[in-house]
Amino acid sequence: MHHTHRRRLPRPLALLLPAAVLAALAGCAGTGADDGSASAGGGDGAWSFTDDRGIEVTLDAPPERVASYADYALGLLSNGLEPTAIFGRVDVASDDRFDDYDISDAAIVGNSYGEIDLEALAESAPDLIVTGIYPVDSEGTLPEDGPLYAFADVEQQEQIESIAPVVAIEVGGAGQDVIDSVNRLSEALGADPETIDAGREDFDAAAEELRAAAEETGLEVTQMYADAANGIYVAKPADEPEIELYRSYGVDFTDLNPDDGTYYWDIYSWENAARMFTGDVLLVNVEGFQEADLLAQPTFRDHPALQAGQIHAWNGAALDYASQADHMRELAQILRDSDDVA
Repeated sequence: MHHTHRRRLPRPLALLLPAAVLAALAGCAGTGADDGSASAGGGDGAWSFTDDRGIEVTLDAPPERVASYADYALGLLSNGLEPTAIFGRVDVASDDRFDDYDISDAAIVGNSYGEIDLEALAESAPDLIVTGIYPVDSEGTLPEDGPLYAFADVEQQEQIESIAPVVAIEVGGAGQDVIDSVNRLSEALGADPETIDAGREDFDAAAEELRAAAEETGLEVTQMYADAANGIYVAKPADEPEIELYRSYGVDFTDLNPDDGTYYWDIYSWENAARMFTGDVLLVNVEGFQEADLLAQPTFRDHPALQAGQIHAWNGAALDYASQADHMRELAQILRDSDDVA
């Protein structure tokens, strides 16, 4: 994304919910641009790229038309590339993460998770399709079967792969690793390294702001999702790349059961909600319960951070330099505006 700071409303963690929950809660969106800028220089000759699964894609010529899941489309855009199509889990038209990009030439090919208009995708004529893959455990083991992220099932994935080859970005563990993967793909597609370097400079400055705010305040942040049926899900910092990134800059995240062997979530029933009354700031996924919903829960309404009004709807930013620079500045401001209440 751009290298300037953009103010916007906090959004929920894009990666906070596992695929099964996302399939029930969220959606997919598509866009397309036809300027050929997502190419490896636009020259002749074969092109190859090995993705994070170790799968090599070889094409007769550098790809000029690239379709992408929204989070990685944002990364491509931030690095000066314009995807031919974008699919996400929310309507691109209402996704404010795209506000600073002109995607008016794009064709929307889907607006909910796994619901990709294959005909529209085919009509956008991509040379390459980009999506993600999530580990299945804290060790980073990648699944050997099942669909890639954003695809409804294996059958749909096979149909998509018949349109164009698919490359996958691994989204797990260290946030910097995901950013590096997006940048590696961007450079392979012809991004100017100076554009990426400029993004890194702003990213580094924002990281220092976040580090200073974390050190000055010493506050604990709880990143969570909640609903009526299942209670409270607290994201594990080591497994969620964005949280891991912020923790590497000194932010203290709630991590009550780091060695219990479960992946990604600490889950608390409403009866056990008081066990996680440790955070000073609540970042709540916007697709789940919000402040009024949580205040209506008898076992949760006395949470000190909730009572103090230190609760924020939160959507994960894409893992690219520009998106994360903005998000780190948002979190730094939240920390500076909050008090030690837990």
